[in-house]
Amino acid sequence: MATKLEYIWLDGYKPTQSLRSKTKIVENFNGKVEDLENWSFDGSSTEQAPGGSSDCILKPVFVVPDPQRKRAYLVMCEVLDSKGQPHESNGRALIQDDDNDFWFGFEQEYFLWDPATNKPLGFPAGGYPGPQGPYYCSIGTKNAYGREIVEEHLDTCLEAGLNVEGINAEVAAGQWEFQIFSKGAKEAGDQIWVARYLLERIGEKHGVSINWHCKPLGQLDWNGSGMHANFSNTLLRTANSKAKLEAVCEAFRPAVAECIAVYGADNNMRLTGKHETASITDFSYGVSDRGASIRIPLYAVDHGWSGYLEDRRPNSAADPYKVAAVIIKTVKSAKE
Repeated sequence: MATKLEYIWLDGYKPTQSLRSKTKIVENFNGKVEDLENWSFDGSSTEQAPGGSSDCILKPVFVVPDPQRKRAYLVMCEVLDSKGQPHESNGRALIQDDDNDFWFGFEQEYFLWDPATNKPLGFPAGGYPGPQGPYYCSIGTKNAYGREIVEEHLDTCLEAGLNVEGINAEVAAGQWEFQIFSKGAKEAGDQIWVARYLLERIGEKHGVSINWHCKPLGQLDWNGSGMHANFSNTLLRTANSKAKLEAVCEAFRPAVAECIAVYGADNNMRLTGKHETASITDFSYGVSDRGASIRIPLYAVDHGWSGYLEDRRPNSAADPYKVAAVIIKTVKSAKE
């Protein structure tokens, strides 16, 4: 039986990569990623190779059923160069977590964007809605905009087998969030990217764009969009020590520049010290502090200073692979 395989990858655009995909027809696919073949594409059209040597390789790493197409699967791929080595745009290859000791939960925020007005859903063409406040976790036509898109996305992700843990309307009108968790950093990134892909495709059907920019409304008095990274490893999950958790937090202090470099473009617009953010020039951590760089959740305190931490600095357009890679590197450098 013929099966459609949608090969999905990240291009080489800078500073923010985009999703690309193309369809391959195969016979009798059994649903296992290890049985998928590599494929090639024209890297000169995606800022990943020169025209004179344009072949790049797609290496399948994650596959789930595609609920929106008959006899179809979604195949997340790493990009390799023509010699079979990880391409410089391949953030997944940077992750040092082969034993899946690191667990990640990403909180992906975004705006549903009306192409006709070039504003978020819920914003009138000639101005602005009422100030933020009533939109967070809102219900009702006057406060919640685009719910039919968000609910369709949730159902589609669940049918695909993605580990979505929840959704909610966010602080600004037209702004939403979904959360994905995985025991394994690479798969957490895979799932976020496939979920982003599905949201983009659902937006196509509804004539609505998905705006991943961290501050699409500029410096107006509206929240930006983040991709808060909740993370743990065996050390954090079994710490039973305030000193150990704080030592991990302190490991991030000398790594601020390295982290910010991969936490998303234009993050200076979002990390201002306002709107539930720390300033991009500062580093701080605190218990239940959403204005800190790293939040120590009450969960960790209540469980004997064991559990997880939340890095609140990654923005909505950041590559979860690169975010996970730098967090893992930093945590491993912590002095117990």
